[in-house]
Amino acid sequence: MKRILGMGELLWDMLPTGPQLGGAPANYSVMAARLGNEATILSRVGEDALGEQTLALLRRFPVNARLVQRDSAHETGRVTVELADGQPSYVIHAPAAWDFLAETPEWVEAAHQAEAICFGSLAQRNAVSRATILAIVRATPERCERIFDVNLREPFYGAEVLHASLGLASVVKMNDAEVPRVMELLGLSAGDSAEPLRAAAGALLSAYPELRLVAVTCGGEGSLLVSRTDWHRHRGVSARVVDTIGAGDAFTAAMTHYLLREAPLSVLNEAGNRWGGYIASQAGAMPPIPDETIARLRREIED
Repeated sequence: MKRILGMGELLWDMLPTGPQLGGAPANYSVMAARLGNEATILSRVGEDALGEQTLALLRRFPVNARLVQRDSAHETGRVTVELADGQPSYVIHAPAAWDFLAETPEWVEAAHQAEAICFGSLAQRNAVSRATILAIVRATPERCERIFDVNLREPFYGAEVLHASLGLASVVKMNDAEVPRVMELLGLSAGDSAEPLRAAAGALLSAYPELRLVAVTCGGEGSLLVSRTDWHRHRGVSARVVDTIGAGDAFTAAMTHYLLREAPLSVLNEAGNRWGGYIASQAGAMPPIPDETIARLRREIED
């Protein structure tokens, strides 16, 4: 079992069909735990009814939520979600408890033991959480995979957050729609390449010495992985999309699982697409997953 941390927002997606627990780090951590890792959520909820429901629900999953902080001054995070053809749009309410993540000895100790940590851009919208997130990432050991999950949500992002996070990351993951905006904010260019995503990945690897892997998801069209020595393009898997909430987080968790086991890029891509496609075929980011489904997808990925 690998020790994996998911750090950042923990919130409720207020969907037309009813509230569902989410937030990229929580989705990621739950998926990583379901794949057989020792996954821990580093986040913060209010001392309110939604906060109690959050912790009660997380106890149903094989994920460690004991380090989730409580906040007496701020409410548990909420996001109003609207769906159009399965694609979500968001209104992210602020402030929320996850805007005030606190650096504690318990979090620092968890960082010291981590083999992978996933952190995003959205949770850094507030200076308090930004300082804590960067400090905890810096506290991880050199061998730890530091995975920066770009999550551009208007108006909660900027060049400063991207630059500081990429300076610490060993892996960056974003979707194909985010790539040109990230490049623009960072003042980087992909040139006139016939393969702009690969060229953009190469520019990021050149600009950030600690970065070893760039992952670009392309929805139903698969994904691209680019390392310093290799690259691999996956064309995606067929799935009947119910909604895409949490699909990218499942991709990142599955990719991390096999990255920590030193699998080749082709396996990382296969795992990410298989699990991302499965979550997209279900309602919500944390649907029930039968044991036989986990076993079947593992066989399909590893065969």
